[in-house]
Amino acid sequence: MPSFDLEKLAWKGGFSSVAGVDEVGRGPWAGPVLACALIFNNSDDQHPLFSELDDSKKLSKTKREKLAQQLPSFAKIGIGYASVKEIDALNILKATLVAMGRAIDNLPETPDYLLVDGNHLPKTNFEEKCVVRGDSISYSIAAASVIAKVKRDKLMSELSLEYPGYGWETNAGYGTKTHQEALLIHGVTKHHRKSFSPIRNMLTK
Repeated sequence: MPSFDLEKLAWKGGFSSVAGVDEVGRGPWAGPVLACALIFNNSDDQHPLFSELDDSKKLSKTKREKLAQQLPSFAKIGIGYASVKEIDALNILKATLVAMGRAIDNLPETPDYLLVDGNHLPKTNFEEKCVVRGDSISYSIAAASVIAKVKRDKLMSELSLEYPGYGWETNAGYGTKTHQEALLIHGVTKHHRKSFSPIRNMLTK
């Protein structure tokens, strides 16, 4: 389960504003990649919210949405996107780091230390640390993962109204059977990542 252990180490090291950073949407065939940066207002983890907080992938949709509604009362939040065009131009890893940088820039408070999920760091002027599987280790990263997941799922549901049939409201743009079948029937949309091999292969046939 996550904890504030990494945040406390940073605080003891003299850093006062520690942000957890995570992304969602690296693997889908469609839609932007979205990142969240989150700074908890304090380290009081006695509220029941913290007993439920975990890596967003381990939580039910209902629990994620409940937490996403509660978290803005406990933390400062910044959101950043990288568009499909940017993903295709840069590659998904670089676009993800761009989205993370934008999320950090969009925080209402300037952090002085970053805990970043994964093994790549965005280019910033702050002290930062990679945390592999950070959404299962750090409360700040876990909370960021929940916010990012809920926001991107909502965005993909909205895009599904514009382009029905691809199942984005349930598959979030991943290459499910429904999505693959819709591509064969309806073709590639402007929201598809043309640099991803399944989409690129369709366009070059």
